[in-house]
Amino acid sequence: MRTVRRPAKSLPDDTTEDGAPGERVDEEKGGTVYEGVVQNLIDELGRLPGVGPKSAQRIAFHLLAADPADVTRLTEALREVKDKVRFCSICGNVAEAEQCRICRDARRDTHVICVVEEPKDVVAIEKTREFRGRYHVLGGAISPIEGVGPDDLRIRELMQRLADGEVTELILATDPNLEGEATATYLARLVKPMGLTVTRLASGLPVGGDLEYADEVTLGRAFEGRRLLDV
Repeated sequence: MRTVRRPAKSLPDDTTEDGAPGERVDEEKGGTVYEGVVQNLIDELGRLPGVGPKSAQRIAFHLLAADPADVTRLTEALREVKDKVRFCSICGNVAEAEQCRICRDARRDTHVICVVEEPKDVVAIEKTREFRGRYHVLGGAISPIEGVGPDDLRIRELMQRLADGEVTELILATDPNLEGEATATYLARLVKPMGLTVTRLASGLPVGGDLEYADEVTLGRAFEGRRLLDV
């Protein structure tokens, strides 16, 4: 039996083999690349932290299908935050004025400063309603792998705040990872000659957690940070 070879079906210029209009296949990248402004939007969304190519594509098409009024509100919010929001001249937290609301609050304890890495850490601590002092935002953590050293952080500004002797306690609330621990150790050694009380946030078992699921480091720190049970 003779086999009849059919000619390959030609496709329109703006259609892929899957039949999706408005996209083309980039053979070099091995993936689908949309035409013009759509791909530009996907590329820009993909530069956001935590947003991968698939998520960027999903967000882009959500925006394309959204009501124009919703998209306008989003663009206005982005423009407004870039025009109005700045970093506090004292602590480095986000603010809409020269100083953030916490630094302007006269009821806060000026003798205690809590050092954090990012403004989002301030929000997390404020939600606990346990801390009534002031903050200092470093803007990151020491990370030689990423090329971030002490001079890249707001450590110089912190030392200036400590110079007048009003602060008596420095709480180091950097993240409990390699970079956060390195930053905390560096700061503790740096301020040691000032005679300040330097404390580190306790780390250990989470509330509601099970011992069998805790890693060795977490469990070890829980033992180190154990406290007297007052009954």
